[in-house]
Amino acid sequence: MSTNTQQEPIKDDGQIPNDPLTDHSYDGIREFDNPMPGWWKALFWGSIVWSALYWLYYENGITPDRSVVAAYDRAVAANMAKQFAEIGDLKPDRATILKFAQDPDWVAFGKSVFQTNCVSCHGNNAEGKIGPNLTDDKWKNVKKVEDIPHVIANGAGGNAMPAWKDKLNQNEIVLLTSYLLAIHGTVPPGTGLPPIKGETNVISDLDTPAEEPVGEQTQPGAEPSKADTTKTDAAPSEGEASK
Repeated sequence: MSTNTQQEPIKDDGQIPNDPLTDHSYDGIREFDNPMPGWWKALFWGSIVWSALYWLYYENGITPDRSVVAAYDRAVAANMAKQFAEIGDLKPDRATILKFAQDPDWVAFGKSVFQTNCVSCHGNNAEGKIGPNLTDDKWKNVKKVEDIPHVIANGAGGNAMPAWKDKLNQNEIVLLTSYLLAIHGTVPPGTGLPPIKGETNVISDLDTPAEEPVGEQTQPGAEPSKADTTKTDAAPSEGEASK
């Protein structure tokens, strides 16, 4: 005996079911007062309770290191620690800076630091924007290679160039400096921001090989170098862009 039985289709007799109706109508159309399913109500109220708990745990601004930003910062720090394990703690000295300026992989890392933190003032290619052109030979607060990380870390020009020592670690500052020296002269003359008032210094030891020590003092009777005789034409005014 077959268990398959064919059910008769439900016929619409045109009569309105005798179900409760709401007390309002739209253009004469009445709405049945059918409650929402229990599972739907449970999801609705559960999402409200969950959002309150989520806010208390992650977004209240009081509990440290629980926000999405903090999680991102921890991930970046962990990734950076893995990369820096290869090179250790870098010193902001001339030999180290020039060494990494010749390493394409670490120059790329310095570029990423620049792109993240510096393009709003110095342009995408360091050609100058609000801040000065960083690819030319004219500087205001830099006379030798080691001056660049010092300016990055401590700022200059009455905070026109802000201090980054609390936002970047020393390795990032050193590799950012290496990147800036690696792109020295890459912006064609006349296309970048021209030197601003007071930018007269030239980095005196930039073209000396990294392994060769650079003397800090002029020997008695010797002619002063061009870098020593070049002076700033005007003292930087407060708020004026500096590099």
